[in-house]
Amino acid sequence: MPMLYLKSWRRNILDKYRVQINPRAIRELDKIFEYIALDKLSPESAIGQVSRIKSAILRLDTFPQSHQERNEGRYAGKGYLQPLIDNYLAMFRIDESKKL
Repeated sequence: MPMLYLKSWRRNILDKYRVQINPRAIRELDKIFEYIALDKLSPESAIGQVSRIKSAILRLDTFPQSHQERNEGRYAGKGYLQPLIDNYLAMFRIDESKKL
């Protein structure tokens, strides 16, 4: 039994997925950038924050199952997961057909 679990775990951790970013998510990233750069007058911080968010989202190609399930709002209980990225939440779902 332990060997079966180990083989399954290794296979899952090596799985890769194609990450697709919703156009709405891109607009939200633009809003985050504008808020930090213009309202908070910190363009350098805006660049850094948006870069960290984008990098975290693109890293979802490997082991996306490690994030917590969305448990509130209209996406609760519908298979969406949510990583916490600094003070921001991203929502995503895993489409097994997009596995590489």
